[in-house]
Amino acid sequence: MKKVFYLLILIFANLNFAQLPKENLKGLDSEIEKIMTDYKAVGLSVAIVKNDKVIYSKGFGYRNLENKLPVTPQTIFGIGSNTKAFTAALIGILEKDDKLKLNEKPSKYIPHLEFSTDKMNNIITVEDLLDHRSGLGSLDGSYILFPAENRLQLLNKLPYLKQNAEPKDSWRYSNFGYIVLGAIIEQVSQKSWDDIIKEKLLNPLKMDNSNTSINEMLKQKDFSYPYGMYNGNPEKIQFQIPNNDKPGAAINSSANDMTNWLKMWLNYGKFDGIDILTKDFARNAMSARALINGNPPVEPEQKNYLFGYGYGWNTKIFKGHFKVDHGGSVSGFSSNVVLFPAENFGIVVLSNQQNSDLPYTIANMISIRMLGLDESKPYKYEKEVYDVYKPVAIKSINQQFKPTHTLDDYCGEYSNKGYGTIKITQEDGNLFAIFPTFKFVLEHQKYDSFVSRLINEVPQQMNPEFDFKFNLGYNGEVKELVMDLQGGIIFEKE
Repeated sequence: MKKVFYLLILIFANLNFAQLPKENLKGLDSEIEKIMTDYKAVGLSVAIVKNDKVIYSKGFGYRNLENKLPVTPQTIFGIGSNTKAFTAALIGILEKDDKLKLNEKPSKYIPHLEFSTDKMNNIITVEDLLDHRSGLGSLDGSYILFPAENRLQLLNKLPYLKQNAEPKDSWRYSNFGYIVLGAIIEQVSQKSWDDIIKEKLLNPLKMDNSNTSINEMLKQKDFSYPYGMYNGNPEKIQFQIPNNDKPGAAINSSANDMTNWLKMWLNYGKFDGIDILTKDFARNAMSARALINGNPPVEPEQKNYLFGYGYGWNTKIFKGHFKVDHGGSVSGFSSNVVLFPAENFGIVVLSNQQNSDLPYTIANMISIRMLGLDESKPYKYEKEVYDVYKPVAIKSINQQFKPTHTLDDYCGEYSNKGYGTIKITQEDGNLFAIFPTFKFVLEHQKYDSFVSRLINEVPQQMNPEFDFKFNLGYNGEVKELVMDLQGGIIFEKE
């Protein structure tokens, strides 16, 4: 009789545990809607996976604000840097197939690959690119402002691009590092990054509505347009078209498709009984392979601490629980993908709001509910929303600190081997900086210093406002241009 009684208690406890996530999600719709109203968000899609089952999947708001078309769980959004975990997974698949090793140098797989220092050439490995310990850091201007015809041509710039951090011994986030990984994948597989993503990940994971192309996305019936906040109101903005940087930012997906991505990671590389990744690679990918900030919490209620990075994933302690996550942002879209491996649940939040922490606020709120820490109280948060960049009226020459030369003297072509050539022209009393794909007006600050401003709408890919400083030679002539890229890059006047 006692055995039956204990068995009933065990069954009742298991039933309660199974129901707990659904109980914690009571009122979730209305809380999401309240947060969206506070952010003036256009559209959002949310999905939750628990114990290998989708327990929540819903769209909110609009994918097309102008025509009032609603977001659904199938609506496709750009996921931005959440693409990095897909590229990392491809590396894991190639390792599983004995086609590469993480401890090998990238130059083993890419012909003539060379970094800017002997130390980088000697010690950087494939794994260092995965966990951002290569020392490359931010080199975004080199491929956004000066695009190359293909990835291998872009990598020819590496010998002239100075390091941003100490290789191996420091952590510095690097989109360029994932471009290198994409090139490795293509060289080893002899297939395009787009094709192998589809073959090895999207197809096996049944992510049938996901793709790596804006053009492909626009052919779908259910996709979202990109939006950004400006002066407190949402506005439609331009799509960002990834090119050589696809391995770090190009995937477009839906909340429903991303649930299968969550399931694979929560099962340590297995999906529908098939080993997509090895268990060891999946575990390492979700581990703190590199330490970002190991400091203890500053205050008792601090949500996150002990920040690390694995392979395409951030790691941290969240309210005493081990959390794996990554954010993503491309022009008009932001996302947050979250895993709690020990508790076996994951969350995906996809948004069409630019320059906002909305996906993180929603994901944190749901995480606290799923962990049973919400105490049935509304989630408290601090909102961060920034205006998108737009053309503005240009101030006239600063008459108190006039330029040392006529505007025509600054005109000409300025070159740097790691970046490319900037053409400075003068039109109607203003200087303009012309790049291969962008044109900015230079607003005078003081003497030989200017700052770039937009003259037309552009994708919100990077901050377009750079400091420009013209340096003079011994004879007083305009000799070079220093642009505020990577701490200051010198372009020599030709």
